[in-house]
Amino acid sequence: MDLGIKGRKAIVCAASKGLGKASAMSLARDGVDLVITGRTMETLEAAAKEIADATGVSVTPVAGDIKTPEGRAATLAACPNPDILINNAGGPPRGNFRDFTPEDWMEAVNGNMITAIELIKAVVDGMIDRKFGRIVNITSAAVRQPIPELCLSNAARAGLTGFVAGLSRETVEHNVTINNILPGPFATDRLLSGAKDAGMEVDAYLAQIGSSNPAKRVGQPDEFGDACAFLCSAKAGFITGQNLLLDGGNYKGTM
Repeated sequence: MDLGIKGRKAIVCAASKGLGKASAMSLARDGVDLVITGRTMETLEAAAKEIADATGVSVTPVAGDIKTPEGRAATLAACPNPDILINNAGGPPRGNFRDFTPEDWMEAVNGNMITAIELIKAVVDGMIDRKFGRIVNITSAAVRQPIPELCLSNAARAGLTGFVAGLSRETVEHNVTINNILPGPFATDRLLSGAKDAGMEVDAYLAQIGSSNPAKRVGQPDEFGDACAFLCSAKAGFITGQNLLLDGGNYKGTM
């Protein structure tokens, strides 16, 4: 399917690896020029080269912490008028809420709520003026089914979800959509690190994690990336304010 976004420009945050990189690759395969961000220039440049070599699009790496005003400013300087914005940032640590300080809560809210809102604020009016915009926030399946030890993430990402629910209804008449993707278990470095912690071979660890999922496996990053690219497509202009749960059917609640 031609997604109708060839020649568009996208910012993809935290795209040096994992789900951010997969999303960038899928967009690039459909001809989208990219600005990708990450904290480590070496890893980010390697990802940019891999994507550019595979697809032929322009890929500009911008190293820095997207959670800071400086990181966001550098990214927007490289792409001040994106057609597509993929918000993505690493989650806060696990733990018991009794052990977290007010500073811990503020850091989580900044990283997984305020950062996305600030980037949306910077680009959404330009998208409205140009009558095209696609914003996707990579959040977590925990938004739908909170995990007690992820209380920092639960709270911050739920706040972003509520914000998007309101704004997305205001922008869609201008062909600017805003949606969230809620990933469950995917074979990213973060998940794979659990194999080392558990003292298991990677394949055995993934089989164990996947065995409790109705799909009987974990997701592959390219599956996530392709779903993200579709939400960013010209074909998806009637989808807004939605939380797309990609978890292999793990969530047992009603649809």
